[in-house]
Amino acid sequence: MQTNATIENLPVAKAYNGADRNDFIFGWNPQAELWNGRLAMIGFLAYLLWDLGGYSVVRDVLHLVR
Repeated sequence: MQTNATIENLPVAKAYNGADRNDFIFGWNPQAELWNGRLAMIGFLAYLLWDLGGYSVVRDVLHLVR
């Protein structure tokens, strides 16, 4: 069984390729890809809830589904 002293001394990954992962880096980088995925998941969930609420772009505006 581990004690608190051994758990607190475990190494924590603070850097990615020698740089802080939360530093602002312009362009395509791992941090931007994480945020892109998170925002895409929020967008898909928002559209699903919107569609379940009876408002559908595919059905009402584009007339692709009857």
